[in-house]
Formats: sequence, structure tokens, C-alpha cells
Amino acid sequence: MALQAVILDVDGTLILSNDAHAQAWVEAFATYGYDVPFDKVRPLIGMGGDKVIPKMVPGLNKEEGDGKAISQKRKELMIEKFAPTLPSANGTRELVLHMKEQGLRLVIATSATSEELSLLLKAGKVDDLLDEATTSSDAKDSKPSPDIVQAALKKINMEPNQALMIGDTPYDIESANKAGVNVIAVRCGGFDDTQLKDAIAIYDDPGDLLARYDDSPLAK
Repeated sequence: MALQAVILDVDGTLILSNDAHAQAWVEAFATYGYDVPFDKVRPLIGMGGDKVIPKMVPGLNKEEGDGKAISQKRKELMIEKFAPTLPSANGTRELVLHMKEQGLRLVIATSATSEELSLLLKAGKVDDLLDEATTSSDAKDSKPSPDIVQAALKKINMEPNQALMIGDTPYDIESANKAGVNVIAVRCGGFDDTQLKDAIAIYDDPGDLLARYDDSPLAK
């Protein structure tokens, strides 16, 4: 079946925000007296916050107490401190424009909240191009569970074999594959090829994918 849609991750894929997310977690945990090193949380970026919190501090969760407060603080830090100045990945706008010109339906699937997403897309200068999205509120369980990808497919009324996903983390790949969707990975999120091995193709960034578009899975 011909490709009809592309599901887009945002953080680390379209916008270079993974380090900022990790730093926001570090600062949010520190606000409530928990010492969480950057190097410990950075490899988990791409997972939903509900999964990150108990991995960093066993016994905490996003729904109550310090875990809930830390989750809220991280969101505030992203919205107020980090998101407005984040750069887009190389070639993001150009790739999005080209995919739209090719007639592909584009939908975002992100673990971010809707407030964070609007700021991220604005910072990445693609807020005028991407208007269909599924966010943390649309999924019962966050990445690497398949819920968010399934929600994106449902939103655009597509079957898994009609879509591909573009992502940057092993959690994107696991989430999409569990939903029956193949993934094109980009390295600009900071994960190496061994971590992205289950993708059907790997590129440096959106610009690299655009430069080789005609030979990519997007053109097949």
C-alpha cells in the first residue's frame, strides 16, 4: 500500500530540545531536594515523564506528592525557560514543506503537553505547517508504549501500513513498531546507530533525509 501519512516526533527530531528536557528534569528534581545527574536522565529523554520519574527516584510517581510537583516544575521550566529559544534541527522546515508538497498527511505524536508543543513548534518555525497532533493527553500510556502512535493513526484515519514515523529515540521506534508502524530515525536527538537499529533507515537530521529523499522510504 502506498505511503499516505507521516507521523512526526518533535523533541530531538524536528527541534533540538533533548538536552533542554534533561536539564529541566535535573532542575525540577533539585527544586524538591533530589540530586538527579544530567547523565542519568539524558538517555531516558523520549520516554513519557510518567516513566522517567520512578526510574530516577523509585517510589515517586507523576500522580501525587513530590513526583507530581516535580512533573509540574519540569513543565514550567520548559515553557518559561527553555522552549522559547530552542533551535530547529537542520532542514526541519524544508523537509516538512517537501512532505506536504508530496501530498503526505502529517500528524505529530509527542509525549509533550499541548502547551509545550505549541512553543516548541513556534521555536522551530514550523507552527504554521503542522496543525494535527496527538499529545500526552491523548495517550493513556506514554512512549515506549504504542498508545500515542495509535492515537495519531486514529486521528488521521490511517492504517499502520499507510504510514511511517520519523523519530530520534529508541522509544519512538519501540512505540511505533508496537503499533505496526515502521520508523525512519534521525541522529540529531543524540542517540547512536546501535540504539536506533530497529529503524528501517537512519539519517543525520531532517536536512540529510531531504537531501536523499528520492532514495528514502518516504518516496517508496
